[in-house]
Amino acid sequence: MGYLTTHVLDTARGCPGANMVVRLYRVANNQYQLLTETVTNSDGRCDAPLLAAEDFQVGTYQLVFEAGSYFRRNGVETEATPFVDEVILRFGVSHAEDHYHVPLLVSPYSYSTYRGS
Repeated sequence: MGYLTTHVLDTARGCPGANMVVRLYRVANNQYQLLTETVTNSDGRCDAPLLAAEDFQVGTYQLVFEAGSYFRRNGVETEATPFVDEVILRFGVSHAEDHYHVPLLVSPYSYSTYRGS
């Protein structure tokens, strides 16, 4: 069975995105079902897969990373209204038997992602 993982890299400070809140939703028919909420560890990773086995299904998902709060907690100067606040990544899973790794590389002014391994 497949599974979903993520990790966060803070590209502004050159370190893992530790202690960032991450929420995962399943999206269907314009409805958002919260599946899990977790916090990244000291390596910027989650301690367990976000979804695994029979819970990991074909469909559309959305990850929400609390980047703005993370930067404020870590003393990174941002605007009063941050340019990057909540990072929302919507992605599709077509092969539930595979490993989907969705990392976030983030700074106060940019972010990127990709399907990793």
